[in-house]
Amino acid sequence: MTVAYLGLGANLGDAHQALKDAVVCLAQQHAITVLAKSSVYRTAPVDAGGDDYYNCAVKLDTSLSARQLLALCQRIEHHFGRERPYRNAPRTLDVDILLYGDHEVDEPDLIVPHPRMTGRAFALVPLVEIDADLAIPRHGLASALLPALADQRIEKVKPLCQCLGSAAASGDATSGTAVPRAVGPGACR
Repeated sequence: MTVAYLGLGANLGDAHQALKDAVVCLAQQHAITVLAKSSVYRTAPVDAGGDDYYNCAVKLDTSLSARQLLALCQRIEHHFGRERPYRNAPRTLDVDILLYGDHEVDEPDLIVPHPRMTGRAFALVPLVEIDADLAIPRHGLASALLPALADQRIEKVKPLCQCLGSAAASGDATSGTAVPRAVGPGACR
């Protein structure tokens, strides 16, 4: 098993919901255990046009190889209607492998660690939220890279229904556990 970190982003359609549903898709995979998910962040596009993006990061444990994980990420993107008309086009969902254990991969269609993650607050801020001691090969601690990105706009999105967290904590919720929203029949196969 390998611990990997994924970055998810979207700025078309119901982007916030797409991120939530994509995490459910990942959790439904037999070869993946989702270990942590960051908050959702709203960010300005970087090297791209269009509306603001919603972003988050996911930490997972997987038996998939980096190549198999890439194929899964691309299948999930396709399921959510991802099109690639041009580089950095607005998207319904983008799922990037940011880190795959301490492995380094340099292939034409797969580079890990992600080659641009250290210069993007939308990737590093969620990563640091879920793992404050995360080290990026050849770059050091992710948290040490954040000051250089202070000029990039990023804001944490408040949960849509904050009452659920307090109700569950006080025992007022029906079951006291969150139930992931289903994403429809045949999702994420």
